[in-house]
Amino acid sequence: MNPIKESTVEEKIKQLRELTEKAKLGGGKKRIEAQHKKGKLTARERIELLLDPGSFMELDQFVVHQCTEFGMAERKIPGDGVVTGYGTINGRLVYVFSQDFTVFGGSLGEMFAKKVCKLMDLALKTGAPVIGLNDSGGARIQEGVASLAGYGDIFFRNVTASGVIPQISAILGPCAGGAVYSPALTDFIVMVDQTSHMFITGPQVIKTVVGQEVSFEELGGALVHSQISGVTHFIAKDEEHCIQIIKRLLSYLPSNYLEDPPIVETGDDPNRTDEGLASVIPDDPDKPYDVKEIISRVVDNGEFLEVQPLWAPNIVTGFARLNGRTVGIVANQPSFYAGALDINSSVKGGRFVRFCDAFNIPIITFVDVPGFLPGIEQEHGGIIRHGSKLLYAYCEATVPKITLIVRKAYGGAYDVMGSKHSGGDINYAWPTAEIAVMGPHAAINIIFRKEITEATDPKQKRVELVSEYRRKFASPYVAAQKGYIDEVIEPTETRPKLISALEMLATKREAKPPKKHANIPL
Repeated sequence: MNPIKESTVEEKIKQLRELTEKAKLGGGKKRIEAQHKKGKLTARERIELLLDPGSFMELDQFVVHQCTEFGMAERKIPGDGVVTGYGTINGRLVYVFSQDFTVFGGSLGEMFAKKVCKLMDLALKTGAPVIGLNDSGGARIQEGVASLAGYGDIFFRNVTASGVIPQISAILGPCAGGAVYSPALTDFIVMVDQTSHMFITGPQVIKTVVGQEVSFEELGGALVHSQISGVTHFIAKDEEHCIQIIKRLLSYLPSNYLEDPPIVETGDDPNRTDEGLASVIPDDPDKPYDVKEIISRVVDNGEFLEVQPLWAPNIVTGFARLNGRTVGIVANQPSFYAGALDINSSVKGGRFVRFCDAFNIPIITFVDVPGFLPGIEQEHGGIIRHGSKLLYAYCEATVPKITLIVRKAYGGAYDVMGSKHSGGDINYAWPTAEIAVMGPHAAINIIFRKEITEATDPKQKRVELVSEYRRKFASPYVAAQKGYIDEVIEPTETRPKLISALEMLATKREAKPPKKHANIPL
């Protein structure tokens, strides 16, 4: 054995280990401590929390920027502000990039972007989800247009990957300017309350340009984007909670559009009935209730991951399982606006339906909708255009579509909410269902205006006519006679009926006419 050669190899291995340890320190111990003082984890700590222990394989650890201006030639840090690689979550392959705020404030430069693009290209080739852990000050000013080009290259890949592999963005710090568009192009965004912010122009620019004073939190905090803008899908109380949400979300999703979602043994009897469902709907048809009580009673073990729970609460969207199979649930919520559809709920529901369709997730729709929300604000805001997005999404979807009308299904909103006419495969109704062009009170005012006016007791006449209208027209049986409702079922039978239909439709295949792409009414 050659002792000189052995020594050389040992030295090279030692050098590799030293460089690796240096790279792992990112911007250094002081900056790591500063990150911790803000209540934030480092880029690598986040990856450790997200992935299965020991599964992370890092790529491009020694990449450095190529910038020589503004003294940058002397400031080269291995990794260049982003940690990229792959690993597993519950044994399933995922790709992850984690922006490192300790290195140039996590700002994006040319090589930073190339690392992310390389990762996304690998994810597309292998058909696995991409998770972005965002904590960045935005474009690296020192690199000028190269930074902007880097963002553009990432945006292009976001769009290419859309509908092919799931893309999830966690916002764990600032996200400003062009940086917000990559998360906006992904499927789901998770923000952390009080520590993450998203905006196109910051408070200082707004103050300078339009004279308005606003804080970071008021402008683009997690609560703002969860309640008002609808930009984010989940709000987490801290970073650990954010990681838990991502893991739970992924458990419902396939790795790519060619796969079906994973089937999980939940231990919940598929034939389980529930006598309590019959009492959820109030006797008074105008009285509100919480549709999530129906959902929780029907799905496996009552587990329901709601998507965008704080935005447009008059429609409920989320993931659950029925006999272990992932389903996407869309439901009108009578406890908000009586469940009426408006601009925001139509957009929310439409986007969710399209995601489910892209990734082979059957759609279960619970209907209790009195119509579209009336008003000048809605009409001028474009309810016609926005409302048609939800209709478009249902008509476009080719995954199994199962609809249950639990109470009201009035007017055009009946058509929109997964009706037989928008491609519903199996359409059920409870005996409490009311299916009609409009509600009884409005209908009799039009049809029987003269009779009511001339009646001795107009109030009593109105009560009689409303009752008669409900009996004759606002019931599930007229629709059932025409085949628009496949079966009127007892509430207690809801779970086994839905599961039976879901399993029957498991092999559904539906072809649409060939085209380049359709033109959704954006």
